[in-house]
This record gives sequence, structure tokens and C-alpha cells, in this order.
Amino acid sequence: MKTLSTLVFLALSYRSALAAVPLWGQCGGRGYTGETACVSGAYCSFSNEWYSQCIPGTGPTTVAPPTTTRTTVAPTTTTTVTPPASTGFVKVSGTRFTLNGSKFTVVGGNSYWVGLTGLSEADMNTAFSDIAKAGGTTCRTWGFNEATSASGNYYQLWSGSTPTINTGSAGLQNFDRVVSVAKRNNIRLIVALTNNWADYGGMDVYVKQILNSDNHDLFYTDSRVKTAFKNYVRTFVTRYANEPTIMAWELANEPRCRGSTGTTSGSCTPATVTAWIREISEFIKSLDKNHLVAIGDEGFYNQPGAPTYPYQGGEGIDFDLNLKIPSIDFGTFHSYPEHWGQSNDITNWGVQWIKDHAASQNAIGKPVILEEFGSTVNKDSVYTAWFNAIISSGLAGDLVWQSGSRLSYGSSHDDGYAVYPNTSVYTLLGQHAAALKARA
Repeated sequence: MKTLSTLVFLALSYRSALAAVPLWGQCGGRGYTGETACVSGAYCSFSNEWYSQCIPGTGPTTVAPPTTTRTTVAPTTTTTVTPPASTGFVKVSGTRFTLNGSKFTVVGGNSYWVGLTGLSEADMNTAFSDIAKAGGTTCRTWGFNEATSASGNYYQLWSGSTPTINTGSAGLQNFDRVVSVAKRNNIRLIVALTNNWADYGGMDVYVKQILNSDNHDLFYTDSRVKTAFKNYVRTFVTRYANEPTIMAWELANEPRCRGSTGTTSGSCTPATVTAWIREISEFIKSLDKNHLVAIGDEGFYNQPGAPTYPYQGGEGIDFDLNLKIPSIDFGTFHSYPEHWGQSNDITNWGVQWIKDHAASQNAIGKPVILEEFGSTVNKDSVYTAWFNAIISSGLAGDLVWQSGSRLSYGSSHDDGYAVYPNTSVYTLLGQHAAALKARA
């Protein structure tokens, strides 16, 4: 294995014209027109229909036939390429996850930025390696980036009401690299397909560009908007339908009646969002029989009159009802007591929040994970209490918000929650991962 400094150097010198492709560089894939010969000591390894890369070894010296005309993925049984790290699809069995018939523990972190900020493959590798070194098996990331001007990395570009999906090197080919590097680190991906919030575009871009409206909830009801979203979902999901590195698709990050505009039509209720969840999850299942589907919601309950806001149903989410939808395979919830009016009791409120979702898991019979959680204060003591509750309650797993890394250009984004290697909280994450894996 090359050192990090060598990887950074190779990534920066990536594929000059007619030069051999450096280690970890792209050497093939559908629509790829660059060099296909790897540097000495590496060979071009088929990863998926869209992406092949140079990896260390003495495998085949040529790539598969030109992929510009390929319509099917080359069968792995007819090649001498080393099998990828991730084989088999993650499934559910009752309230647990399984992989190839054995227990699979969902634990790790969120790295939403890994495919969006123009990272070199070396930096991607650092990000996933940092999760794996803390015992992580799973990373949640964004599979969307809506743009209204072509700059940087983006997955969909809007010109008026017309969106064009970017399948080039700054678009879905870049996500191919995310998948490939995650596979290299034996990390499974949970991929959210849009955002409730304005970060990286999200739902409000669809509504604004198509309807010229600020009413966020029209994303869930307008037929033109839903058609545009389904077209994007179809392209993204089918591209990776046979890729086991993807653990699950998520409909959205934190869907609610209201988004960043703060404006709605006035008619959005939990029933509105539930109907959309059912429609889109069934649509994804019709495209992809291999992968799990989840919502990506915050886990709000619909209990009018409850003493604290996340239980009251005002945001349009009914956790228990949504978890019962047949095309939803597992439940998700988030925990940010400071932002939800519980600053005076962060630890205990969070413990109860975990216990309540574990009770929902057991009552409905599907796995539930705490897929985002964070405190800006007393992380060691707060997370210790929350981890103890996760272990004792039987909750299926958890992902910290957010995984931090020291990259070639500096630290990854820190919003006050990031957990970096060589810190006490990072050590705590590793201890928790080991305990969760050891749990019966």
C-alpha cells in the first residue's frame, strides 16, 4: 500500500494526455474516453459498469471491451480480477440487518461531503479509512447536488424548468469514485437522494425551477415536480442497482412540510408526507430489487399534545405510521436535543428518545437506526449515555454526525459536531462499535 503522500501526489497528477493512468485513477467505464493503461505495478480492475480503476497487482493488462457500447455489467465469474471487498447485499431479518446470512452491524458516521467537494481519491480514501479505523461499517452520504449554474461538482443542472443530469467526471462519474473507494475500505453506503434543506439544492430547487414557487410542500404533491424527481431517482438508482457497496437508498434528508424557505401552501399534514413516502419508496422498489429503502427522516412522532416538540406532529412526520409502510425496510431518526428546545436536559432527553424509537422498532418489527446524532457540549459523557441506551435497548445501529478527517488541504467541515481521529470522542466511537458488534 502506498503512503498517503504518494497517493496525494498520484491523485494530483491524474491522467495527463496519453500517459499511463496512476494508481487508483479511472481507466474505464461507460462513456469514459481517457487512457486505459495503468502505471507499472497496477492493472485496470473492473468495478462496475460505469467505473474501472487502476489498483495494485498483476491482473489483466487490458480492460474489458470498450464500454461506450456496453449495455450490461461484465459477469465477475468470467474475469480474473480480484473480487471487490463488498459482496452480497445488506438485508433485514426482523429487527436486525444481515449480510450473506450473518449479522451485519450498522455503525459508523455521516460524511455528506465526500462526493461533493472535489476530493482527490486519496482524500476520499482518508475519509472512509477514518470511519473504518473506528470500527465503522457504514457511511451515510449525499447522492444529490442541484445546481443552477455549472461549476464544481454537481449531479443535476437546471436551465429554467429543465434539469439535466450530469453523468460526467464532475457528476455521477465522481460518485462512481465514491463507491469504489468506499468498497476499498469495506464501507457500505446509505445514500440520500435529495435534501429538505437548501444545502446542495434539494427540494426547493425543484419547486422554484418548475413552479416558480416558494411553497416547499409542493414537492410532495405537484405531479410535475414528482415526475422530475422520479426521473433523477431512476437514473441514479438504476446506475447502482447491482452494486452491493450501496446498503440503502433514502428518499430524502430530513423531509418535513417546511424547508429552508419556511413557506408552505398551508395544507401539508403528516398524511401528505406519508403519501409521498409511500409513492416514492414503491417507485424505487420497482427499479431496484436489491437494495434496502429508508426515509432519512428525523423520527418525529405524531402525538398532538405531547410535552415536547419532536413528539407533537407539527413537522409532517408520523414515525410509527411511516415505518409500517411495506416498501420501507428500516426506520431512521436523528437526535439534536439542543436544537429541539432541550438544552437543559440533553443527556436524559436523548436517552428517552432512543428508548422510544427502540420500542417502535420492537413493536413494528423492523430495524431502526439513530442515523444522525450530535451534541456540541460534553460529547464524551453525553455520547456514553446515549451509546449505553442504544446497546441496552436493542436499537439496530447508529451513525454519528459527523465523521471528520484531516485531509490534504486541511480539516473537513466542522459544524461543531465533527469527530476527528486522535480525539477522546473518536476513541469512544471505536469502543462503542466494538460493543455493538459484540452484542447478541
